[in-house]
Amino acid sequence: MGFIVDDSLSLEEHVNSISKSCYYHIRRIAKIRKYLSEDSTAALVHAFITCRLDNGNALLYGLPKYLIQRLQAVQNCAAGLVSCKPRYARATPILRELHWLPVESRIIFKILLLVYKSLNNLAPAYINSLLKNYKPSRNLRSVDQGLLTIPRSNQRTYGDRAFSVAAPKLWNALPLDIRNSGSITLFKCKLKTFLFKKYYL
Repeated sequence: MGFIVDDSLSLEEHVNSISKSCYYHIRRIAKIRKYLSEDSTAALVHAFITCRLDNGNALLYGLPKYLIQRLQAVQNCAAGLVSCKPRYARATPILRELHWLPVESRIIFKILLLVYKSLNNLAPAYINSLLKNYKPSRNLRSVDQGLLTIPRSNQRTYGDRAFSVAAPKLWNALPLDIRNSGSITLFKCKLKTFLFKKYYL
C-alpha cells in the first residue's frame, strides 16, 4: 500500500519517504513550469504530489506537529510552484487562493469521510465494526443527534490516535447539518467548507 510502519509507530520514516518523493517530483515539474499553464501545473501536482500526501493519511492523525509540518512544507512548496509565487512567499494566502485544505485538515477530512461512509453502509465491514452509535441511558435530546460513542483510551500516545477513538471525537464535534447530509457529495462539500473556514477565517 506504500505505507511504511516502523517498530515504534512513530511513522517518521514514512513521512520522510513521502517528503523525499514529493520534492523529487516538484523539482521535475519546476523544470518545465514555464511551459505550463496554472491548470496544467495543478493537474501534475495533484497527480504526483497531492496523491502521495493523501495516500493513507488517516493513519497520520495525532502525529507530532513537527512531522505534520514536514508534510505541510511539501504542500506549501507545491502551492508556490502552481501559483508561480516567490520561494519565500507566505504559504497561507497561496493555499487559500488555490482553495487547498492544509495537510492536517486533509487528514481530518479523510477520517470524517470514512465515518460518513460507514454510517451510510458505504464502507467495509471492518470499518463499521469500529464505530458505535451513541445511546444515552435516558431519553435525552442527544439521542437524535447522530452522535457516536467515544471509547476510553488507556494509552495517551497511541490510543487517542486509533480510528475507533479519534473518529467519534471528530464526528461528534461536527455541526448537525453536516452530519445529516443527504448524500456523500453534499457531505464532502459541506465538510470542506467547514474545515476551510475553520483554518483560514
